[in-house]
Amino acid sequence: MLHKLPSFLFLALFTLQSCSAQPQQDINKDAFNLIEKWMEAQRDYQNLPGISAAIVKDQEIIWSKAYGIASDNVNASPSTLYSICSISKLFTSVAIMQLYDAGKLRLDDEVKSVLPSFNIKQQYENSGPITIRSLLTHSSGLPREADAPYWTGPDFPFPTKEEINSKLGGQETLYPASTYFQYSNLGMSLLGDVIEEISGIPYEEYVEKNILQPLRLASTHPYMSKEQWGKELAIGYGAMKRDRTRDKVELFDAKGITAAAGYSSNVEDLGRFASWQFRLLEKGGTELIKSSTLKEMQRVQWVDPDWGVHWGLGFVVSQSDGTTLVSHGGSCPGYRTTLQMDPKNKMAYTVMINAGGESPEKFAKGLRLIMNKVPKDMKSKKSSVNLETYAGRYSAQPWGSETVVVPWYGDLAIMGLPTDNPDDAMTLFQHVKGDTFRRIRDDKTLGEEVTFEKEAGKVIKMWRNSNFSMRLD
Repeated sequence: MLHKLPSFLFLALFTLQSCSAQPQQDINKDAFNLIEKWMEAQRDYQNLPGISAAIVKDQEIIWSKAYGIASDNVNASPSTLYSICSISKLFTSVAIMQLYDAGKLRLDDEVKSVLPSFNIKQQYENSGPITIRSLLTHSSGLPREADAPYWTGPDFPFPTKEEINSKLGGQETLYPASTYFQYSNLGMSLLGDVIEEISGIPYEEYVEKNILQPLRLASTHPYMSKEQWGKELAIGYGAMKRDRTRDKVELFDAKGITAAAGYSSNVEDLGRFASWQFRLLEKGGTELIKSSTLKEMQRVQWVDPDWGVHWGLGFVVSQSDGTTLVSHGGSCPGYRTTLQMDPKNKMAYTVMINAGGESPEKFAKGLRLIMNKVPKDMKSKKSSVNLETYAGRYSAQPWGSETVVVPWYGDLAIMGLPTDNPDDAMTLFQHVKGDTFRRIRDDKTLGEEVTFEKEAGKVIKMWRNSNFSMRLD
């Protein structure tokens, strides 16, 4: 039975919703401004064709932007598609755990009991069994790749499922099972075969019907579309050469390696994929898989003997600056991507680059470090001057490339660009008088001065330690 709310209570609820729905863009305005200046500089100085990125807070993509080009005639955008390569393994892992939840397989089932074609040569007679779990944690002892030169250009001849299986008997294990971590595209590809064998339908059809469509990931698919290449799908480029140019990389079809490396997606869809995980872990119950199953996937399941590698069921589990991250990266011909999640704080960062030889992980870390510097108390102090007056780029030559000045929650932030570590490169300055600011030390006392020189009311120079830098824009 429905009851009408008293008018005062309705008003209170409306006010509460309005306050709680305060746009993240307003709350994080200064952080997003600095992020955009930093990202743009990194893209330019690293000569990247294009880069798309997004930040997720729980169920909302609070920031997304792109820089550069997807192809010669198309600018990159947050909706631009990229090969996500090994992030594909996360969808394969979820599919395996769906079958686990349905009671159709056990993690400690031997692979050969599920796949009759699994006839790789075990060269260690005292080895334990190669199991579903060991494939998910890359501890099976299998070699990294199937027996085919599919990472070799310019054609990248990926093998079919039949070609992989026809040569499997000629390969042998590298280590006894459950002894060392050995990243294996072969192992994850075989999990695609497991999904087909148990479900009775093709791998691609299974993941579309049981994962991608239910999560409404309309831009994520287990293939690279030739029709979209150079338009919605970014063209990939190789690593930078000595002359600072990059060669275009031909489109590839992962074929039998699809379960390990064949998906395309964009930062917005991977953001939604992260939100699903935050939602399931918080609310419990079942959404595609049980919340307890997802929790188990994100728990450390394998630790290498040197304690340097920690792996869940499909996920990388690591720590950075005291924060536990659950993640996966991807590296395919012409593309580098990453998805990093902070489940405790329900934050996620995803970055996609259409170029080889780069580190999207550094970009994701930079995004996280900048967001971590946002004051916890959002009652920002007010400045007695218009901080935008001083904002802009300043020359740092010949010592550095450039310096950027931006408002930062009532103070000024000054950062040298480019930088892989915006946390270390960022210094805060507090207004003291006129056009003069002083550095805020870690103990909150004030240090050296920075003074801005104006001409006709516009800032033209920044003075530090009796030396000046010219304003560039």
